[in-house]
Amino acid sequence: MGDWRLAVDIGGTFTDIVLLDGVSGSVQVEKTLTTPAALLDAVRSGITGLLKRTGVRPDEIVAPIVHATTLITNSLIEGKTGRAALVTTMGFADTLLIRDEHRYDMYDLQIEFPDPPVPRDRTFEVGERTTAQGIVERGPSSEGLADLAAQIRDCGVEAVAVCLLNSYVNPSNERRVADHLRQELGVPVCVSAEISPQIREYPRMITTACNAATMPVIGPYLDELRKWLSAEGFGGSVLMMLSNGGVVSAEEAAQAPIRLVESGPAAGALAARWYARRLGEQRLLAFDMGGTTAKATLIEHFEPDLVNSFEVARMYRFKKGSGFPVSVPSVDLVEIGAGGGSLARVDQFGLLKVGPESAGAEPGPACYGQGGTVPAVTDADLLLGLLDADAFLGGDMPLDASLSEESVACVAHGLGMSTVETAAGIHEVVNQNMAAAARMHGVERGVDLRGVTILAFGGAGPVHACGVAELLESDRVVFPVNASVLSAFGTLVSPVRIDLARSMLRPLDGLDEDERDGLLGELRDEGRRVLMEAGVAENAVGYRYGIDARYVGQGNEITIWVDEGDSWTVPMEDVRATFEEEYRRIFGLAIPDVGIEAVTWRLSASAESAEVEPSLVVCHESEGVGDGGSVVSRPVVFDRGSPPVEAPVYRRDRLAPGTRFDGPAVVEERETTSVIRPGWSVEVAADGSLIATRGSA
Repeated sequence: MGDWRLAVDIGGTFTDIVLLDGVSGSVQVEKTLTTPAALLDAVRSGITGLLKRTGVRPDEIVAPIVHATTLITNSLIEGKTGRAALVTTMGFADTLLIRDEHRYDMYDLQIEFPDPPVPRDRTFEVGERTTAQGIVERGPSSEGLADLAAQIRDCGVEAVAVCLLNSYVNPSNERRVADHLRQELGVPVCVSAEISPQIREYPRMITTACNAATMPVIGPYLDELRKWLSAEGFGGSVLMMLSNGGVVSAEEAAQAPIRLVESGPAAGALAARWYARRLGEQRLLAFDMGGTTAKATLIEHFEPDLVNSFEVARMYRFKKGSGFPVSVPSVDLVEIGAGGGSLARVDQFGLLKVGPESAGAEPGPACYGQGGTVPAVTDADLLLGLLDADAFLGGDMPLDASLSEESVACVAHGLGMSTVETAAGIHEVVNQNMAAAARMHGVERGVDLRGVTILAFGGAGPVHACGVAELLESDRVVFPVNASVLSAFGTLVSPVRIDLARSMLRPLDGLDEDERDGLLGELRDEGRRVLMEAGVAENAVGYRYGIDARYVGQGNEITIWVDEGDSWTVPMEDVRATFEEEYRRIFGLAIPDVGIEAVTWRLSASAESAEVEPSLVVCHESEGVGDGGSVVSRPVVFDRGSPPVEAPVYRRDRLAPGTRFDGPAVVEERETTSVIRPGWSVEVAADGSLIATRGSA
């Protein structure tokens, strides 16, 4: 009997399913169009189809089913959230509108910000006050709470966020309000002391408000999913992928859905980490291009970097401050609207633009034949010969090239160019967009990406990877096995993990160690509870400690990680030395004779996932390994203004380890196509990965 493990990743265009046998290493995958109106439909269809094809029964899957999703991100970006209310301290109801008074473009007189997830008319005030030292000067009265519950009830809300002033120091008033509202209203209620118990009023409030607004979105879906899995006889629980690269129980995720905001991209980053270690690549650029977006994550020293906050729903993608700064630990990545479904158009200046608008799953690119009329990147790739209309999803979803030609012709007319030239232009522009975003990600990290190996995955990533690599001056691209569903695979190699933080402003000199240990003890208890709910044994939980610190008088902090184990043991002199070393690395100097203060204390609780070792790609020797399995060729246009080139087409399941061939070439598999541009050479690695090198092999 196999040790079957199931993973699900819901993307903006496709839903990916991966089934792995932990004993034999056998991997089976399924890809189906996402159903935005009823997400479970695609999940149910994909899982059912995959199990039927493999002959695995639901009751044979007893390991936890790991799930990643873009549901939370998309609901916030599109404003399709639940009807939530916000409760705050008397006099602070305008906080979500005032924000932090930062203007992301100081010269824009018509500056725009996204509408808050909870509007002003559903923001309520309660009479209470807690000081910055945690002293409760005034608690909410019984009459005030009764009146508050009545007002919120009249609004017919589906969830409530409670965020009171200074509750990160003492949450007693906040919890009293929440307990009363839960009892009176019978709807989910979240409090900032549990979602984001950190200093700074606006980030804490917007994080809590976003969480409440998405609770009615994720809760019903998870309930429906678990009921269906139970009815079908699945034996495993559901674990949800978090933005920080860890997984927790579905119950915990339903209470704090804001932690899922970068769930899908984080899964891809964890898969890239796994491959970086497997390939021995300390530095690797993970390039994930799906149907809706493209993501780039830099892996350094075999690990992706983490950030303590993430901005979602930006009005302008590259303008920091134009979105919601949610205080959620997240994998550090850059994400842009550049996917197979990204739409092309001619702007008011007569220039070709691609994205960020996407055709998504409904209607999808024009070639899907579902009513789309605006050309998408997939339409351009089809016309260039990079894709085979009859081989898309193994032939289960044939594409209509005539519809692609009609849609691209409309844009070509506006540009005064031929259809093929326009298609090549669309391909070139989206490559430039992705390369620019990746380059910016490197600059922000202080890293020169020239020469960095690229790991290409996602449904469209292998099609565009060599073109992006040339723009980044990278000479090596790795096309891993099952590249199209690698993010779903990433959930299977992700640790069970939760990152917690709580603000307590204290100088390092003369720190009360009992007070520090008491706070960290509470964070350890919370981390242990979350992981044990996800099925982790208590003795398997490990802890890591960090602080956000700054020089006294400064307004911003840097994060340092200083210790690990069952308790804090590192002396404060070593903490100071670590802080000064990191401060010097970032700013080029340290400031002597100035005190250091800790602002926020951090704890990461984690347990490593079970080791998995996927088997090699199946190679059918009877079908011709000697020539790499090339049985056909087709004309492919690789560059704008260049004539078509006859490129051999290889079947990936016929490529044995050690096989070598030169570009131009196309390698097809059921879920994606790897495009090898002229001037590149390929060798098939022992695990079935395609290693493409620019220049001689």
